[in-house]
Amino acid sequence: MPIGVALAAWRSPWAAWGFTLALQLALAAVERLPGAQRSPPAEPPRPWHRGVLWTHALLQTALLGLGLWVAGGHGVQGPLGWPAIVALGIGVGSVTGSQGITYAHELGHGRRRADRVLGWFLMASVLYAHFMVEHYRGHHPRAATHEDPASARRGESLWRFLPRTLGGSLVSAWRLEARQLAQRRRGWYQSLLLWITLAQLAWLALLWLWLGAPALLFWGAQAAYAVFLLEAINYIEHYGLQRRVDGVRREPFGMQHAWNADHWLTNSFIANLQRHSDHHMHASKPYPELRPLPGPQLPTGYAGCIFAASVPPLWFRLMEPRLQALAKAA
Repeated sequence: MPIGVALAAWRSPWAAWGFTLALQLALAAVERLPGAQRSPPAEPPRPWHRGVLWTHALLQTALLGLGLWVAGGHGVQGPLGWPAIVALGIGVGSVTGSQGITYAHELGHGRRRADRVLGWFLMASVLYAHFMVEHYRGHHPRAATHEDPASARRGESLWRFLPRTLGGSLVSAWRLEARQLAQRRRGWYQSLLLWITLAQLAWLALLWLWLGAPALLFWGAQAAYAVFLLEAINYIEHYGLQRRVDGVRREPFGMQHAWNADHWLTNSFIANLQRHSDHHMHASKPYPELRPLPGPQLPTGYAGCIFAASVPPLWFRLMEPRLQALAKAA
């Protein structure tokens, strides 16, 4: 995917956007075919599984560099207007969001320090480093409860969810960081979140001073679209599902608290993220080991669900019968 977008971007910014849109439409169409849910069985992780994540980081870095080069007017089409730069940003953001953030998420759950550092780097590249605090310390303990800004409530549209999760996740990350620093009796100068946030701001300032407004617009567009994809997937993953909360005690996370889809092609792009119940029940389990569980099932894979969620009446029409069936079976 990064190579395909890079080749398209070099030819035309609009081709980069068109390539990623065509790919998502193709995935959504394939997900409707018979046999599309026959994913490979879980297997023990091998070195090449981790190598996939690290290789992507190299490809994504090169893609972002190419995007800056093209946005600066050095591509085949020469200087670009702002609509073309935004189109280029969306094309590149499709990669940094769908794969880059997903792989950062996987690396952040890893036991190796180098993997977690790379996860921070990938999240910083889309200006969303606070995810590395909020997701692991906030979302995982609180998923599928009203305490969690990244869990969508029943009847809440994607467009109402987005401002709530964007603001809530940012505030939650800093609160969690402050709490941990206090518990460990450390000062803010020892906060990785603070230093990475300052590095993000410094990078934007450097882009402005070094490469000018086109580079800044490109970087902001790719980051914004990447974050949109992240939060749209967050919306889908736990929509309308609730764990019981009694005071400070929460019901243990079960397979009924996340939506799953085992469409093999999409899972191949996003490291089995659609096997989401097993991921939450065993957060440190590497992605090859995740199992398809018979929990709540989405009507199609993430690629198709993003389109459906973008049209709230369609989304509610698809999901309400599933929620009602789950309530009857409980």
